[in-house]
Amino acid sequence: MSDVIRAALVQTNWTGDKESMIKAHEEYARQAAAAGAKVICFQELFYGPYFCQVQDPEYYEYAESIPGPTTERFQALAAELGMVMVLPMYEQEQPGVLYNTAAVVDADGSYLGKYRKTHIPQVKGFWEKFYFRPGNLGYPVFDTAVGKVGVYICYDRHFPEGWRALGLNGAQIVFNPSATSRGLSSYLWKLEQPASAVANEYFVGAINRVGIEDLGDNDFYGTSYFVDPEGKFVGEVGDGHEAELIVRDLDLGLLAEVRDRWAFYRDRRPDAYGDLTAP
Repeated sequence: MSDVIRAALVQTNWTGDKESMIKAHEEYARQAAAAGAKVICFQELFYGPYFCQVQDPEYYEYAESIPGPTTERFQALAAELGMVMVLPMYEQEQPGVLYNTAAVVDADGSYLGKYRKTHIPQVKGFWEKFYFRPGNLGYPVFDTAVGKVGVYICYDRHFPEGWRALGLNGAQIVFNPSATSRGLSSYLWKLEQPASAVANEYFVGAINRVGIEDLGDNDFYGTSYFVDPEGKFVGEVGDGHEAELIVRDLDLGLLAEVRDRWAFYRDRRPDAYGDLTAP
């Protein structure tokens, strides 16, 4: 396996219905594959609007089993394209038991598992506790054709513990699919995730949708990017308003260099952190 991995992110706007969103993302995946990408991650709740701007049970209809119909559809595409895929979706484990989840599919189309969003906000424009239970699967890292891949979802990024858990579990690339708005979090967007990449010595792919949707005035500001373990953006940051496919080369060889320079994992003091886990 080459140390250089060509990776892709998709930031896009709501098309108006689930099927057209799925078709749009199938096309993005094909474009990424044509550009040589071997791994791709879509935005949070990729096939729907960001319905958490309102609290309405009609949007429970967007939930489906994982694996299930959408996962299986992209498993077939992943196998066709030879591409690892991270698919953020609305999961129904059973009626009334719902999660904000990302499925991970390997380049041969095999389903590797899923991550469920751990930290669930409940603030104006982001009424997520109405729709999701907190995740209960820990911080899995998936052994894929492009290396060890982890997932953290949107609001999770404000909590350092999960970033560190993913690093301890061996992550080389962590994807953070999001739906976050201009007036709320833009001052943090280019700060938190580069800092987390540095502190935990891996690459981060940060994805944010774009546009203002009919359900509210959240202005999703895109600016998706990859950042390396030195905190440097890999190429240009995505557009702040327009849909965009972002394809970048990630040199995983940099991980060993940075980890030799800064022995953060060696010098951890878990024996001294007990109070941090107290309620």
